[in-house]
Amino acid sequence: MTIIDPDITVAQTLPSKFYTDQDTFKSILSGFREHWHFAGHVSQLSKSQPIDNPLREPMLLTLDEGTVHCLSNVCTHRGMLVCTESSNGRRLQCAYHGRTFNLDGTFRSMPEFSEVENFPTLADDLCSYPLEEWKGILFNSISGQNFGSFISAIEDRVGWLPIENFKHDSSRHRDYQINANWALYVDNYLEGFHIPFVHGDLHQVLDYDGYTTELFEGGVLQIGIANEGEPHFDLPAGHQDEGKKIAAYYFWLYPGLMLNFYPWGLSVNLVIPESVDKTRIVYHGFVGDENQIGLGAGADLDKVEEEDQFVVEGCQRGVESQAYERGRYSPTKETGVHHFHRIMTGQPIS
Repeated sequence: MTIIDPDITVAQTLPSKFYTDQDTFKSILSGFREHWHFAGHVSQLSKSQPIDNPLREPMLLTLDEGTVHCLSNVCTHRGMLVCTESSNGRRLQCAYHGRTFNLDGTFRSMPEFSEVENFPTLADDLCSYPLEEWKGILFNSISGQNFGSFISAIEDRVGWLPIENFKHDSSRHRDYQINANWALYVDNYLEGFHIPFVHGDLHQVLDYDGYTTELFEGGVLQIGIANEGEPHFDLPAGHQDEGKKIAAYYFWLYPGLMLNFYPWGLSVNLVIPESVDKTRIVYHGFVGDENQIGLGAGADLDKVEEEDQFVVEGCQRGVESQAYERGRYSPTKETGVHHFHRIMTGQPIS
């Protein structure tokens, strides 16, 4: 068992096998089913649409007379995917043999099955999965529990924002494939240590000395402070950050969900492991204030992403080297990375 010392001043980072070993990769992914994942936002819902997240279980969202369902996306006849793209049809129909389902997942009809005995049964319905909504954002899971605890840190900090009124902006959608382990991408996200060295333009709009990291159960919050003259949130009276010029709230929720709040709205980043050394990064954008687009810390996310991918892919090549096994943490700048590594290795967080 790998131990990450709770004392960051003496702790060593993850062994390289966490980024390179296939069995370790599979073992970690098996635990994803216990966590909550981003499924969508109400502003982007169709009558039915596949869910894109790291669960490796085909699922879809359906909107049935105002009620949203999270269903299996596997036909109960021969296992074909039922929904391969968004649709506004009034029912679901498998493209393989025509089996149809209602939008709540119940079986509706099937050609050439009139002579089948004891048919249909409940086993012919699409099964349902846990689904929760918070301020217009939908989260799904396979066996996740305690959603209130999962979302509480975000509610406390940005619950005052009218997130349910944000509008999906399809022009902000991105889908990248990077040649690196998913955990290396999360490592990079969880510290502002690299900003002066990697993100020159971002460094110009953020106060590096004012950048802070806060830890909570199952996640990390990083707070970017705006330099003089740069856009920042107009916080409500009595807010715990009142008086601070907050340029961005960067939330990470285990394992790979990033909710980045800017004065213009919300950028959702999904980290989707494909293999031990390949990862998909999916972006969704939801706009709350069009007048703030293109300004401040959330201005050029494409450039920031390109710069991040360069260093993360370089790290993948490095951790595969026989010359590297483990490193050390900066106690002032890498508390978020240390927290992530302790969560991933299953150690209790005090």
